[in-house]
Amino acid sequence: MEKATSLLFDLDGFRVVSVTKLADGSRVVLVEGAAVEQACPACGVLAGRVHARWAQRITDLPYGAPLVLWWDKRRWACDEAACGRRTFSEHNGQVEPGRRLTRRLRERLELAVSGSTRAASDVAREYGVSWWSVNQALIVKAAAVLGPAPQGVRMLGVDETRTRSVRWLLGEAGWRRSDPWMTSFVDLDPAHPAGLLGLAPGRSGASVRGWLSLQSKQFRGGIDVVAIDPSAPFAAVLRDKTLLPNATLVVDHWHLHRLANLMLTEVRQRVTREQSGHRGRKADDVWAYRRLLLRDGRKLSDRQWARLKSLFAHHDPTGQIVAAWAGKECLRQLFDPVEGGIRPYEIRPRLERFFQCAADADIPELDRLAATIETWWPEVLAFLHLRVTNARTEGFNRVIKTIKRVGCGYRNQANHERRILLHSAARAA
Repeated sequence: MEKATSLLFDLDGFRVVSVTKLADGSRVVLVEGAAVEQACPACGVLAGRVHARWAQRITDLPYGAPLVLWWDKRRWACDEAACGRRTFSEHNGQVEPGRRLTRRLRERLELAVSGSTRAASDVAREYGVSWWSVNQALIVKAAAVLGPAPQGVRMLGVDETRTRSVRWLLGEAGWRRSDPWMTSFVDLDPAHPAGLLGLAPGRSGASVRGWLSLQSKQFRGGIDVVAIDPSAPFAAVLRDKTLLPNATLVVDHWHLHRLANLMLTEVRQRVTREQSGHRGRKADDVWAYRRLLLRDGRKLSDRQWARLKSLFAHHDPTGQIVAAWAGKECLRQLFDPVEGGIRPYEIRPRLERFFQCAADADIPELDRLAATIETWWPEVLAFLHLRVTNARTEGFNRVIKTIKRVGCGYRNQANHERRILLHSAARAA
């Protein structure tokens, strides 16, 4: 066969011997190794005499029409008298021993999965291989590129997300709830490309401690800031100076805004039930304008302000909704960014205004929110000074959920983690 055909096929270490077109349009390609001699794996002496030949079916990248690839494989004879190994099989870097897929096909399979959010079974169907072949390509790639967390991480984000949907399992003691979670660790430094550092099963303090304990002392000592949600188990571990000696713990302000909105929603629903004896309906302004209550009060138009005033005047006889709304606005103002950074003497008046609003309202839902802010005040104060958020971690949680949905829920935790970490590495690259 001409050299041009081998050059067109472009499989390193091989040359095309023949190409046959079948009646169904598929092509049968016979290749053989380009080397005229190979070193014996036992003694290292070059062997050039062929002891036997056989045809081995291998799978390569799709090439237009369906392709059937056969390798005319040789068995070399070692003529070194002192060598105890008389013969050995031909080896090639594209088709490693024990494999039937070429290296370039395995690399394409891995990139097709980790570079996107496609299902492994979908990629397997496209390339005409099994799911196990795709998964094996991911395992090989993960072993090559995934390792310990990189050094130089100053800002660490910690958050949890569900591994799969809630399930009920029947055991010897009866039905039990299976609610698997996964804790993710993300580099929050804006000077670094977004990267997922690692994953740990569960969402307990033990999960966080276990992952951090596996990291080097230099990695843990270099962390200056750790951002989390208001999670007591996470905070109990991350406050441990023997684990993170130089880290300052901050709480993400978005979750505190969310708690304030939930507080206002609970008050609105309770007042509606007490006044009308049923939940809110479409004809009620208190339900129709429920989203307007959650908006930033300083960004409302005159028309929106008129609607809120009408709601407070006609649907809030006890004044609890307006009090809860005022508490939500005071908390929002506490977290308002200030150009050039917030000054220490500006924080205390804002905080006192929020606590005074909660005390004057005397609403259980608002009192609970005030207690939460008081409990987490050291971490809230650290956020006001450092302004480090957990937004990157939340972004990776979205990617994790997307991969989970594509996989329809992974039964194997290791496969799930490997897929997520490889996807993160591909995005960073």
